[in-house]
Amino acid sequence: MNYVLRGIGVLATVGTISLLAFSLPSGGEARGDGGGDVMPRLTHAAWQQECASCHLAYSPALLPRASWRRVMGGLEQHFGENASLDPATQADILRFLEANAADSGRSRMGDKVMQRMDTKATPLRITETRWFVRKHDEVPRATWTRKSVGSAANCAACHRQAEKGVFDEDTVRIPK
Repeated sequence: MNYVLRGIGVLATVGTISLLAFSLPSGGEARGDGGGDVMPRLTHAAWQQECASCHLAYSPALLPRASWRRVMGGLEQHFGENASLDPATQADILRFLEANAADSGRSRMGDKVMQRMDTKATPLRITETRWFVRKHDEVPRATWTRKSVGSAANCAACHRQAEKGVFDEDTVRIPK
């Protein structure tokens, strides 16, 4: 009888560990509840401090390396704002963006973005990528101009977990 109880205990332990192991994120990427689009979980102090001080710190996986070079090379006129940085900080952030860009092969999200990207394309705006356009094709143009949304670049207006890198359709709430 003692062996039966011990066997049940072992099975329960193995089952619990297996359940936990298979439900945890793997490969450094977050997983949304609905299994949809999620960005790699990345941390970089300068990127988070500098970029997120004005807008969401967009995941490097949303643009190829050449695009990030263009973005970072034009910070004095960054979409109508002067976002200039000291050269060392700018170089540090650019290295981070390039290392984790869509064409770096480091994330499934980047692979998805690149599947739809013209190999010679260097879009400045994430909203101009084929991947973004396809994912948002059902959103009426008028939605982007609502005061509560502002523009297609304001991911957090509809994607309530955008700052965590979760862009799963199950978490979308389009404001009125």
